[in-house]
Amino acid sequence: MKAISYLQFGGRAEEALAFYEKALLAENVKMVRFGAFGQDPNAPLTVEEQNMIMESRIEFSGNILMISDVPPFMQAAAGEITTGNTVLISIIDADPEINKQCFEKLSEGGTVIMPISSTPWSASFGMLIDKFGVMWKFNSDASKFLDGFVD
Repeated sequence: MKAISYLQFGGRAEEALAFYEKALLAENVKMVRFGAFGQDPNAPLTVEEQNMIMESRIEFSGNILMISDVPPFMQAAAGEITTGNTVLISIIDADPEINKQCFEKLSEGGTVIMPISSTPWSASFGMLIDKFGVMWKFNSDASKFLDGFVD
């Protein structure tokens, strides 16, 4: 299990990614856009939303920083992107059972944004805000996901 910093933006993730890549002397950068999965006819994305960054990773000095955009449709559930809610703690590459256990404990007294479940990009993915207002994101296959899209 790993815990890393994950920054969220409301449409400026690509700009931030380029800035942090340079500022942190990144050794490796990977990125996937929301449009990589095609359209869901029940919830189509605008062209702008399709071009937003769904997930990215910057590797620098043995560390990892992840960055993504939060499109308007996600902000409806998670809240508008403002200073103060742009950082979350992301638990990645953990065993799905461990994810489930931690998710259940952290959700006590909090708000589940996306229940932990299997998704097309992860065997175990979920999001919540704990009782202290800290946002958590679980993705058991975060590294595999990005590696599968970008070399």
